[in-house]
Amino acid sequence: MPETSEPVPTRSDAERQERIIATLVDAFSEMMEADPGAFRTKFRKMAADPFAFYRGSACLFYADVAGLDDPWTDERTSRVWIQGDLHAENFGTYMNARGALIFDVNDFDEAYLGHYTWDVRRFVASVALLSWRKAFSDEDIDALVATYVRAYVDQVRRFAEHSGDEAFSLRLDTTDGPIRDVLQRSRLNSRVTLLDSMTQVEDYDRRFRDGAGVRRLGAEEREAVCAAFDAYRATIPDDKRYDSIAYRVKDVVGKAGFGIGSAGLPAYNVLIEGFSEALDNDIVLSMKQGNVAAPARVVTDPDINRYFLHHGHRTAVSQRALQAHADPLLGHTTYDGVGFVVSELSPYVDDLDWSDLTEPDEIASVLAYLGRATAKAHCVSDRDSDQSLVSFQTEEAIIEALDGREEEFIAWNTGFARQYAEQARKDRALFVEAFRGNAIPGVRSTGATRARA
Repeated sequence: MPETSEPVPTRSDAERQERIIATLVDAFSEMMEADPGAFRTKFRKMAADPFAFYRGSACLFYADVAGLDDPWTDERTSRVWIQGDLHAENFGTYMNARGALIFDVNDFDEAYLGHYTWDVRRFVASVALLSWRKAFSDEDIDALVATYVRAYVDQVRRFAEHSGDEAFSLRLDTTDGPIRDVLQRSRLNSRVTLLDSMTQVEDYDRRFRDGAGVRRLGAEEREAVCAAFDAYRATIPDDKRYDSIAYRVKDVVGKAGFGIGSAGLPAYNVLIEGFSEALDNDIVLSMKQGNVAAPARVVTDPDINRYFLHHGHRTAVSQRALQAHADPLLGHTTYDGVGFVVSELSPYVDDLDWSDLTEPDEIASVLAYLGRATAKAHCVSDRDSDQSLVSFQTEEAIIEALDGREEEFIAWNTGFARQYAEQARKDRALFVEAFRGNAIPGVRSTGATRARA
């Protein structure tokens, strides 16, 4: 048996359920009030199984781990750029600014600065939950977690010891197996197919289609959104800015219907001209309200909190810090005094289908790649990233903190993965009980309301 890390403090079921409810309400109360229906949908999705609950409750994870001992961090490694919600389904393909297809971390809504171990621990617990859902043995789960952590440490060491390794990425020519298959599938995607699914041609130009989750704007709201979009253009780094024709707005709509993580966040889709006036070069941008990052709820460093102008700024800055050759259209703006992040809805985004992976050996090869991708996110930034908050080489700081005790670090994470996955399974049951019983303020069932009426 591996050594276990410090467990989450034991509480009675009633105390734990109360903590779950209080943490969710503290994190989401404003958005629950603004759109209770979206949160009922979010919570019903979270109720589906322990992994879905874990995905949607990053705030609870941080409330738990922030109070645990972390012997693997010091003054430097407790404030590095982290993805913030690193779980098995937050990796996928994208096309980088150089036109290369990459498999990497693909969600930055919760990105912030904190312990590098928080990303590792959040991921390994997700591996344990995913593996439990596939009925893997405890021994297989331990081995899978160890594979991921060992690959992470090995890649961090490579970055620390070898110059030029910043060029490392998971590409068609550096991967095989399921990861390469996903990259190959993404090559079959096209901008025209994406555009045709979301837009139609009217009077020789494209406009958004009406449909589920699409809201037409009144003149005043459209004008305000376009003004916010104009302000966004100034936040794009000079060397990534296209000719002005590219940003000409063709259409704007309100957008709803996001997944578990972004429920209740106002958003717009903006259709712009793109690289030329040819209709197949049009580009769709997402302009989505930023939210408080889950790690930000437990990080108390005032220098970090003061640095970001708003949550849209924080999301964009964090993505550049975590992703080499980031989206050249990435930027931020404010609308009605609230921060929004702007990025392309790329046709080259594909996710790994974990349901196709049914044996531990198949998953082990994937986790070895994902460990290296996590190391890259921590250690390699876009050249336009503002690194004033991290003034040291992350890879050197992490290796120094590990101090030759890599196997002990692997065992520490393996123990945590099993322990916290078990906690998440129990938490999901307590959450479902509370939600069914209308014990979560702000999202009480509409059916119950009608029955009382």
